[in-house]
Amino acid sequence: MTRSTEEVRGLILWAIAMAVLAVIVVWCIYLVRWALLIVYVSGLLAIGFSPIIRVIERQKVLPIGSARFPRWLAILILYLAIIGSIALILFLVFPPLVRQGQALWAQLPDMFERGQRFLMEKGVLKEHLTLREAVERAPGPGGDAVGRVAGAIGNLAGGIFGVFTILILTLYMLIYAANLQRSFLRLFPRAHRTRVSAASREATFKVSAWLGGQLLLAGTVAATSATGLWLLGIPFFYVLALVSGVGETIPLLGPILSSIPALAIAATISAKKALFVLIFFVLQHQLENHVLVPKIMSRQVGVSPVVVIVALLIGGSLAGILGAILAVPTAAILQVVANELLPDDE
Repeated sequence: MTRSTEEVRGLILWAIAMAVLAVIVVWCIYLVRWALLIVYVSGLLAIGFSPIIRVIERQKVLPIGSARFPRWLAILILYLAIIGSIALILFLVFPPLVRQGQALWAQLPDMFERGQRFLMEKGVLKEHLTLREAVERAPGPGGDAVGRVAGAIGNLAGGIFGVFTILILTLYMLIYAANLQRSFLRLFPRAHRTRVSAASREATFKVSAWLGGQLLLAGTVAATSATGLWLLGIPFFYVLALVSGVGETIPLLGPILSSIPALAIAATISAKKALFVLIFFVLQHQLENHVLVPKIMSRQVGVSPVVVIVALLIGGSLAGILGAILAVPTAAILQVVANELLPDDE
């Protein structure tokens, strides 16, 4: 009886120790959650770029001979291609973007006054405000405008540092991908390593398809927005198209929020212009939701719409906009894992 009591006491103490250890681990993960998020984003980018790296590696360095591109050179070519594409886009878009941005900034007070008069005529606004008063009364955290600007600059600097860290970490992950994969496979019994390797390859292709799909969607939306707003005679269409392209990368709310600036500028011209812009964005969103997204996400990534919606809700709740952006590739990876753990008997 005494020995049995000691065994029960030992089990209770072991359970308490494991529970305390679990709480400590969870708390430590919470403290370093943003660092882990940077590592996760870097891992997704490395996974997404891996098929492109392999394609470059299989190419011959010279037409004569069998020498192939070394991995470091293939990665360098990919990074140079990305940087070159961004530089080319900036070279083509940045000058008119700056001109239109400066013109928009110069006309912003006049647009604000016209919009305010329209709201006062409709009875929506009761008192006249200056642009400075409107900024000071804008909803947000307490503090003066200087503090808000300083906070915004700090957030921007932190975001730039995070992007730079992600790019560097992704580079190292691509360079040491083979070693990382071997270390990952050692976590599993030898008998299951072949299945795990096949599942990781499938997840790699899904994440790569998602990454390419996001870039394709953003570029398509930006190009169609620029064309449509230009045809409608909306000024600053370069700036507005860039906003639409960036908004496309944010699921659900991004396309809706990115259309608000165009509607606001069109409303300062005439109600008819605003109506035409609204119709244009509704048609664009319908084309995107019913043609582009299903073909890219369902056929290439292979994630059902129900899973996408649930993943977006969970990701947005856990990590805000970034969580919503990462929801689809995460769902694709979890789907691969679920298929391996719960295989179809048929």
